[in-house]
Amino acid sequence: MTEVLYEVADQIATVTLNRPEARNALNTAVRRGLRDAMAAAEADANVSVIILTGSDPAFCAGLDLKELSSSGETNSAEAREAAVGGGDGSDARSDPDAPRRPWALTSKPVIGAVNGVAVTGGFELAIQCDFLIASEFARFADTHTRVGILPGWGLSVLLPQMIGVRRAVEMSMTGNFMGAEEALQFGLVNHVVTHAELMPTARKLASDIAGNNQRAVRTMLASYRAIHSMTVGEGLRHETRVNREYGEFFDPNEFAGRRDVIFDRGRSQVN
Repeated sequence: MTEVLYEVADQIATVTLNRPEARNALNTAVRRGLRDAMAAAEADANVSVIILTGSDPAFCAGLDLKELSSSGETNSAEAREAAVGGGDGSDARSDPDAPRRPWALTSKPVIGAVNGVAVTGGFELAIQCDFLIASEFARFADTHTRVGILPGWGLSVLLPQMIGVRRAVEMSMTGNFMGAEEALQFGLVNHVVTHAELMPTARKLASDIAGNNQRAVRTMLASYRAIHSMTVGEGLRHETRVNREYGEFFDPNEFAGRRDVIFDRGRSQVN
């Protein structure tokens, strides 16, 4: 099975995380496939907009805890990379505190079509998108503290900007889920639609963007991002620094004893 699906039609690239049996959990293959798909969309002159979604029933359940708790030397190294938020790594060699991303920044808008649960690392994927459309079945949770790792893809900076500091702190400290309608109320998502209408709605908005002047679209998007980075840039660097330092104490074996408890708690809140 291909872990990340990629298709292009009508100037829209659709990137689909495709490990449905594992709720699209972020193992090494998925993280690499996602980076490759985003790079392909960026390089394709026929692509104007990118939609990121997951194969039902989930958007992304976060890091693959089975891989995180595996004991082999190779797997432990991969798990450590995941736990400290390893992304595209474009600036890591020259600047270890450079903000990490799950994929290299694109010049093209990325719409997140959240079809189910978006948890921890999956939640970070969602909030890296330029805006979000949520299915009625979408659920969001930050369980970093429950798992015993820290965010490394911008959550501690971006989430409070989206929903407010107090709500963000509550989500991160409790690990509790936020439903789609609550996410709409708090400004985390732009629209909530029926599950059947999720992809048609995302494609309609993508088509609206694709029909505009693309030089203007990308210039304005770059301007939005530049202004945003002026206010959050140091915060992102701080998150990366704290994440990197915390990662020195990461022990993959620590997850084995509580992995099932984490899964069971998540299922009880989503169902």
